[in-house]
Amino acid sequence: MNPDRHARTMLPIPDRPLPGLTTYDAKDPETSYPPIEPLRPPSGAPNVLVILVDDAGFGSSSVFGGPCRTPNAEKLAAGGLTYNRFHTTALCAPTRAALLSGRNHHSVGMGSITETATSAPGNSSLRPNTKAPLAMTLKLNGYSTAQFGKCHEVPVWQSSPMGPFDAWPSVGGGFETFYGFIGGENNQWDPSLYDGTTPVEPPATPEQGYHLTEDLADHAVTWIRTQKALMPDKPFFVYFAPGATHAPHHVPQEWADKYAGAFADGWDVQREKTFARQKELGVIPADAQLTPRHAEIPAWDDMPAELKPVLEREMEVYAGFMEHTDHHIGRIIDTIEDLGILEDTIIYYIIGDNGASAEGTLNGAFNEMANFNGMAALETPEFLTSKIGELGSPSSYNHYAVGWAWAMDAPFQWTKQVASHWGGTRNGTIIHWPDGITDKGGLRSQFTHVIDVAPTILEAAGLPEPTMVNGVQQSPIEGTSMLYSFNEPAAPERHTLQYFEMFGNRGIYHKGWSAVTKHRTPWELVGGALPAFDDDVWELYDGSVDYSQAHDLSTEDPHRLHELQRLWLIEAVKYNVLPIDDRGAERLNPELAGRPSLIHGNTQLLFPGMGRLSENSVLSIKNKSFSVTAELDVPDGGANGVVIAQGGRFGGWSVYVKDGLATFVYNVLGIHEFRIVASRALEQGRHQVRMEFAYDGGGLAKGGDVTLYYDGDEVGSGRVGATQPMIFSADETTDIGFESGTAVTADYEPATSRFTGRIHWVQLDVGVEDADHFIDPEERFRIAMARQ
Repeated sequence: MNPDRHARTMLPIPDRPLPGLTTYDAKDPETSYPPIEPLRPPSGAPNVLVILVDDAGFGSSSVFGGPCRTPNAEKLAAGGLTYNRFHTTALCAPTRAALLSGRNHHSVGMGSITETATSAPGNSSLRPNTKAPLAMTLKLNGYSTAQFGKCHEVPVWQSSPMGPFDAWPSVGGGFETFYGFIGGENNQWDPSLYDGTTPVEPPATPEQGYHLTEDLADHAVTWIRTQKALMPDKPFFVYFAPGATHAPHHVPQEWADKYAGAFADGWDVQREKTFARQKELGVIPADAQLTPRHAEIPAWDDMPAELKPVLEREMEVYAGFMEHTDHHIGRIIDTIEDLGILEDTIIYYIIGDNGASAEGTLNGAFNEMANFNGMAALETPEFLTSKIGELGSPSSYNHYAVGWAWAMDAPFQWTKQVASHWGGTRNGTIIHWPDGITDKGGLRSQFTHVIDVAPTILEAAGLPEPTMVNGVQQSPIEGTSMLYSFNEPAAPERHTLQYFEMFGNRGIYHKGWSAVTKHRTPWELVGGALPAFDDDVWELYDGSVDYSQAHDLSTEDPHRLHELQRLWLIEAVKYNVLPIDDRGAERLNPELAGRPSLIHGNTQLLFPGMGRLSENSVLSIKNKSFSVTAELDVPDGGANGVVIAQGGRFGGWSVYVKDGLATFVYNVLGIHEFRIVASRALEQGRHQVRMEFAYDGGGLAKGGDVTLYYDGDEVGSGRVGATQPMIFSADETTDIGFESGTAVTADYEPATSRFTGRIHWVQLDVGVEDADHFIDPEERFRIAMARQ
């Protein structure tokens, strides 16, 4: 084997021409130059596929004893290794940032999700340039790199069409190809997609059989085939991160129907079934204990009888969703096998970026945005029952009940967001690499963490950890390579110390022991007083004999507990965890949180063709009076189409023209729709169309009076009974002159929503009264200049 001639600790690898004879004439026999050699990793570097399933608990998949059939995960486990003490951060964006950097989530600024970023270094959502991502390191060492699916690591003020794109996968993230979405979740039937940094529309409709997971798998399969057809000697790094199985739980009906009747016994019994199956499979120790249900989680027997069919269907849909996801992951694995490179590909199949999600309320949700707006009470048992047949379909934005999340985290306590307990952070993981693993079907129980993935891949590829990337000196990777455990089942664990923290829930692991404290309950999003951090009650567990954290030893061994509490504090200082931040609504406000905001002042001018504007890119009109003014040219025969729309089918508002009549619709969570229509049609020519909303005040989510104007003259009025106070959507956007995604109202379809006249401009104003109900050119010019 030829020794690697590259100095790979400095990236990009410096070009160092060899000194030698330079001849005058190229025909001179002494003329000699070495051939140009494309950059490649060291000989023997494997292909890499990292699969990260979203929002899946340890006890959800069949490979770890759960009820959701995952035959492709089982196949990989039979030929590879199963890790039953692999951990995440308890939340999606932090886990992803940690996985892709090899550093703890606070070290790369991702203490929580991007939408709650603050100016504190550990919560800024800004990855320091001293911590280059794994994909960048691999690309600069000669790997082909591609990401398909979810990216929730872009700071919200950088998520507009103007970027900057430094934190996007295909620019600063190191991925040469990116096809997927930016944000925490997406509609599986009608997603907001990007190809690189360019917005693209899905290639088909739900009626034509479109589903996001299948689309992502199609792109991954095509990319892998193309890469091997054109560069067979160059290894790849593919990161496949579908939006599944995060809510909304969207799946073709036939996949959900496979589980009809499977969950009639409820979540308490399901948890016991899973626990028994886990022991039968040997994925948990024979002496492991099933932890009890906490009082905050209702018993199945205590749920209303009339609601149980809905609750059953929620879980059937989720199970079908996970099996469907595993099926399409299997297509990618089959492609690698068909190309004859499975032996030389290291595959991580991480089943969950955190524990199962308990963000769906105690009853579940038809539209999970209701809970995020503090309006879950609108979804009464009667309403949910009326929607049972639509769960999982394009008309839903559904989530399952808290009890199912708890069941999917068997045998552990708690769920996603609860970083203190293994239910939030322990995720079943499989590693498959025939060329590097001899113990086929083996079980590994060394403590491991998501920050260990990057150093494992680097060691497997024979690559050093870089000390300099793009001219910036790098801080050390904080994870520990797992390679030592691949062929040594009893090797002593090397990752012996790890802190955990999320929204004040915190814990510490050290040499088998864990000290933990739960500070807040995930599904209690609004209201309720939180204890002072110093008043939180800590628990102590001995992991050498208590796999599931079932026996609290804090009173038996208080000295050890205090030692671990101090150790947590030391680690928290080391990795930018402090100050601990359990604030809620304050962190959603950019000014209070201290993060940048794209929009300033009380006026925003928008132009036709602008679209895919996230809620952070548009003036917030929530819980206040506002107006929309648009200057339009109406053609002969009248106009139709959208002037401006924000949100979509599951909540939002729109100003549009239908049959020549200006119309304003406010859609509350897809449950209530308020429509105000002008009394007469717009005539041919140039006009200003204005909608004024006078907010009632007196709190959040109140209604208001609406008045419509043509050129300053009133042409219609009406009433909006209620509004959404916090968020319209996690994935729908604002568009000018058309609507992408789903439609706010059934009065039009996105495909035919383009305004048929001409829009000159659209202006949003909040809290500004205009007695003339008209914006003259001088006023608009003054506003434009004031924003320079």
